[in-house]
This record gives sequence, C-alpha cells and structure tokens, in this order.
Amino acid sequence: MSAPTYRPRYLTARDGLSLFYRDYDAGSRANRVPALCLSGLTRNSADFDRLARRLMPSRRVVALDYRGRGLSERAPDASTYDPTVYLDDIRQLMAAAGLHRAVVLGTSLGGLLAMALGVAAPTTVAAVILNDVGPVIEADGLSELRKILSRNEPQPDWPSAIAHLRNVLPDLSLTSDGDWLEFAKATYREDSDGLLRFDWDPRIIQALDTKHSAIPDLWPIFNSLKRVPTLAIRGGRSRVFQAETLDAMRARHPGLETLTLEQVGHAPSLDEPETRKAIDDFLRYL
Repeated sequence: MSAPTYRPRYLTARDGLSLFYRDYDAGSRANRVPALCLSGLTRNSADFDRLARRLMPSRRVVALDYRGRGLSERAPDASTYDPTVYLDDIRQLMAAAGLHRAVVLGTSLGGLLAMALGVAAPTTVAAVILNDVGPVIEADGLSELRKILSRNEPQPDWPSAIAHLRNVLPDLSLTSDGDWLEFAKATYREDSDGLLRFDWDPRIIQALDTKHSAIPDLWPIFNSLKRVPTLAIRGGRSRVFQAETLDAMRARHPGLETLTLEQVGHAPSLDEPETRKAIDDFLRYL
C-alpha cells in the first residue's frame, strides 16, 4: 500500500472518549460535496481507504473509527456501544470536521446510521449510499454474523489470519493475496504478546446480544430518505440483506438506484469494478 494520503485526526466525544478519524482532504481541488464513510459493526475507517483515494481528487472524504474500534478509545462503559451513542458521535464528528452537508456512505451498521441521520439531521444529508443493508435485517444472517465476530481466536501471524478470514468469509469479493492482506490488517491488530487479535472491543458483540435481541422496525428511518438521492448496493449472496427487501425499498423510494453483485456476500468491498462504476455514476452531479 502506498503512503497515507489522509490526515489522522481525533475528536473528543460528549463523554470524553477520544475518537479517531481519517481526513482525506483534497484541499483547493475539493469542488464536490464531501463524503462521510461509516463502517460496519466491528469494522473501521481502513475499509474505505481505496474508495477515498479514488474520490479525493475532487472531494474531501472523512471516515470514522467508531468508539471501541481501530484507533478510537475503548469505552469504559460498554453500555455506550449503542446505535444512539454512535449517532451522537457522528453528529459531533460532522460538527468538528465542518461537514455541514455530505454524501453519507454506510456499510451494514453504517448504512443504518446513514438512514438515522436522515431523521436526526436531514439537512446534512446530500445523498446516501447503502452498502449491503436495508430496513429489514435477516435474523438468521445476523445470528451467523454474530457467531463469526464472537470468535476472537488469536492468530500467530498474518498468513494464519488471512487463512482464517478466507475460511469464515468465503463470499467476499477479494481475489489477490494483497487484497486479503489489506483486509486482514484492517481486521486484526498485533497485541503486546505478539499475537494478532481482532481490532475491536469484544464487548461490542456482548452489548449487541444483551441490548438488542429484537430487531426494531427500521422502515421509518428508511422512509426519511424518500427525497434523498440514494444508491443501494447488495451482495447477491448476502444473508443479511435479501432481494425481497431491496424490491420493497424500490417501491417506497421510486428514485432508488440499485446494484446487485450476484457472486458476493456480506459485504461488498466497494472496490469491485461494477461498484466503482455505480458509485462514480451516482456521484457524477454531487
């Protein structure tokens, strides 16, 4: 990977926690609406590095590490690993970074938070890109994902970490050894004992299990996007986001643009050729 093209930045959350974000600032070249990238449940800002590098010649891109992930601090109180708190952190990030209006791109949980911004801060949302998530989350798929994420088995080295990820996530669109190494390095961190462990606080999953056993009705927050340009990307093999949900979304949002990657599971990397083209076309006038 080439040298970083982003500025590492931090903000202080309302409860005093230090949160990290990447600021890919195009400077005077930034003549397009900036983009705010929100990752999946246990993921972090590294997932958007390739996308940000592509977009930043003409727009600023900001990508957050939620609390308890990546370079953000782990929360002393695990009860703050909650979507309402994440949403408050995001709104503070937008204020601190001067993102008065942005294209919000969210993968999985990040997509739900993008929808929620449509309710909580509608004037800040210029457009939305939903990556493999909709207002109906399949319980079986979510349960399987929780099991995978709960298996924090230390790995002795990067080849072992890659082999583990290939085994548990066989439907990702990653192809080369370099792709898998990049994904592994966005998933694991080297601990003080030299072993590789997941780069998130394991209490995130525990909080999810104890506080959110029932999935709420998410259609009202999706409905907030009716007048917002929206692109929905779906992995054809996703067990979290089904084709029937995408069809129902089209019925409620007549202007919805969609892309389905038939051979890809949860979640598309956003670097697939079809995805790059769909995103570029969608953002052409923003």
